[in-house]
Amino acid sequence: MGRVAVSRATLERYFDAFNRKDIAGMLDCLTEDVAHHVNEGTVRIGRAAFEEFCGHMARCYDETLTEMVIFVAEDGARGAAEYMVNGTYLASDAELPEAKGQGYRLPAGSFFSLTDGKISRVVTYYNLSDWIKQVS
Repeated sequence: MGRVAVSRATLERYFDAFNRKDIAGMLDCLTEDVAHHVNEGTVRIGRAAFEEFCGHMARCYDETLTEMVIFVAEDGARGAAEYMVNGTYLASDAELPEAKGQGYRLPAGSFFSLTDGKISRVVTYYNLSDWIKQVS
């Protein structure tokens, strides 16, 4: 299997694990020193920081990603995905609006670097003001 196919399979496995709420499965797709660039947040380095972030997200949000389109660069070193986030706001998160089980749906995208078939960089973007408007 070539690098492009390996990279695409890794990204598909990553998003499949996300939709199954399988944090361990997501972690298995990452390098030990993964750089996680959070929307409107700081960069977290390493699988442990990524796992902590996922645990927090699972407590506050129930999300499923649909309408997934995955792109992989010709050399397999970078990839991207565009999708819809379909979610329920479960528990109030930091300084964000109060959670009352509100539903939301918004477009989002992620960008990736891949090294030896593993994700070494994850960058996720979505419109935070749109999300706030939907849950307020």
